[in-house]
Amino acid sequence: MKQYLRELRTEMGLTQADLAAKLGVSRQAVIALETDKHIPSLDLAYKISAVFDRPVESIFENPYRPA
Repeated sequence: MKQYLRELRTEMGLTQADLAAKLGVSRQAVIALETDKHIPSLDLAYKISAVFDRPVESIFENPYRPA
């Protein structure tokens, strides 16, 4: 799943540890999200959306959207 998490995090000047603390997850979980080794749950995607004050769709691309 294409995502823009790393770009948004660095634009805001957050470390992976900072973002993890805001989301209530481990730094390793943030790393897994940024490297596409983990797809976030809907709950976590909404938390990420709230941290960056952006719609979920602007952070994560829908892999099932027709081309």
